[in-house]
Amino acid sequence: MRKFINVLGATALAATLAIPAFAQDEKTITIGTMGWEDLTPITGITKKVLEDKGYTVEVEEFSEWGIAFAALTNGDVDIMASQTDYVAHDYWVKNMDKLEKISPVSHGLYQAIAVPSYVTINSMDELAASKDMFGGKIIGIEPGSGLMRDAAAAVEAYGTGIELVEGSTAAMTAALDSAMSRSEPIAVTVWEPSWMMQKYDVKFLADPKGVFPAAQSYYFIGTKGFSQANPALREQLASIYVPLDDITAINGAMNAGKTMEEAVADWTAAHADLISRWEAIKSE
Repeated sequence: MRKFINVLGATALAATLAIPAFAQDEKTITIGTMGWEDLTPITGITKKVLEDKGYTVEVEEFSEWGIAFAALTNGDVDIMASQTDYVAHDYWVKNMDKLEKISPVSHGLYQAIAVPSYVTINSMDELAASKDMFGGKIIGIEPGSGLMRDAAAAVEAYGTGIELVEGSTAAMTAALDSAMSRSEPIAVTVWEPSWMMQKYDVKFLADPKGVFPAAQSYYFIGTKGFSQANPALREQLASIYVPLDDITAINGAMNAGKTMEEAVADWTAAHADLISRWEAIKSE
């Protein structure tokens, strides 16, 4: 969707109405997305719904939030789903005067330290007394991630005396799989939604000090003025809401070998009645 119309009359009208000179409810939409397992299902489902309503949908994937937000702010993409309160908070704050939240699309993003459900402890404040159970280590993921930053703060806040081991998501997953196959204790940094939460019977340790951020929401966001300029599209986007459990299930299908398109197609086929309700809005 081109954001600005190079037509003098349309620009003058937009100025009169005190809104940006957006193309009014055009039928070509570009959705920006990060190639993350929580965002690609939302993007795929949104693409399906909008295509059913007659839109031509293009998806542009980004590897960094900074580039994604720049593309949205510059009008190179029309909308994207984002976590504005935590994972992408800095980018949202930096650009929020040029952007708007269109509508919520999911809720429940949470990242913390987890252990297998068979492990007897249930809270971060029990880790210090149980550190030998875990070999004095918590297995982490990539250094520099928000989760690792918060995990390091939690290790210190609770006086655990445990080493937070930096590594990779793949290495952490392999260690978790190996430990659980032998019913051994292990503590890892993990997040939801993730296929790991579906495959492995693990539990988050309670965080009474509130070091880890509370469960976060996902929003469709666009350039400021988008909703006013595109009322029909805004109403269609506002109808879409994907529960976190469904995102996790789609991730599980993808981890089992399906492509994102196949997993989303299976989900949409199984939820045809729900999607028909989403699509049952007045079109201009």
